[in-house]
Amino acid sequence: MSEPLLITPKAEDIAGQPILRPLPSAKCRSVGPFVFFDHMLEKVYPAGSGMNIDQHPHIGLSTLTYLFEGELQHKDSLGSDQRVQPGDVSWMTAGRAVAHVERTPESLWQSGSRLHGLQVWLALPQHLEQGEPSYSHHPAASLPRSEAMGVRITLIAGSGFCLESPVPVPSPTLYAELKLAAGASLLIPAEHRERALYLIEGEAQLDGAELPLRSLAVLPEGEELLLSACGECHLALIGGEPLGPRRMYWNFVASDAALLEQAKQNWTAWNWPRVPGESERIRLPGS
Repeated sequence: MSEPLLITPKAEDIAGQPILRPLPSAKCRSVGPFVFFDHMLEKVYPAGSGMNIDQHPHIGLSTLTYLFEGELQHKDSLGSDQRVQPGDVSWMTAGRAVAHVERTPESLWQSGSRLHGLQVWLALPQHLEQGEPSYSHHPAASLPRSEAMGVRITLIAGSGFCLESPVPVPSPTLYAELKLAAGASLLIPAEHRERALYLIEGEAQLDGAELPLRSLAVLPEGEELLLSACGECHLALIGGEPLGPRRMYWNFVASDAALLEQAKQNWTAWNWPRVPGESERIRLPGS
């Protein structure tokens, strides 16, 4: 067996929300279509505070937000205004241009709240990079699940473990939440070309070797591996078919550098779709 590639995430802070970011990294730019992986760490927001990320742009990708605790209000330039709760999937495809806002709902600003979850970005196939933007919300109850022998799998997006999510991914994708009871085990199949495991909580081993907490383990292609829980543990499994090299700048993803330059110019000039009712925006870095 080949050894997994272990990626230690960078610690970041987004508008006061602590983040761990293992993708992208110098060691690994992507896993399947996944080009960006943010673990929004557990944070308590006292009454009178919350997360507030003003209007910002995207091109060439889909964002997927999945919460374990707390709630977020998603608003975008398509007119979507959706409250996202734990276990829901918030799926936004940027295409040629979209802008959105992410913030703690007003009612939770008044009462105080906790926030914990994941946000990932998936690159779009090249022929869809400049397509129409879209948004869809998938309640927790709509996601397929399986539970047996101490293992609970929620298929967040794509397909795997004989499950298929309703989230409209445009390329072969695997994104699953795994919860294992102490002593349980799960064979990670090689049904997708690229795969990676992220241990959110607990203690686990992969083919007998310790899986580091809150690091991304990129699995060797074509090999089945046995995941074993030393105690209760909580993980995310991502993967799928790679889409080829992608360039990234700030919130923009593209296969062509010219698309990034055009997006920079358009956002700086405020020549961009706007979120209804929003006036504040995040400026291009360095502008």
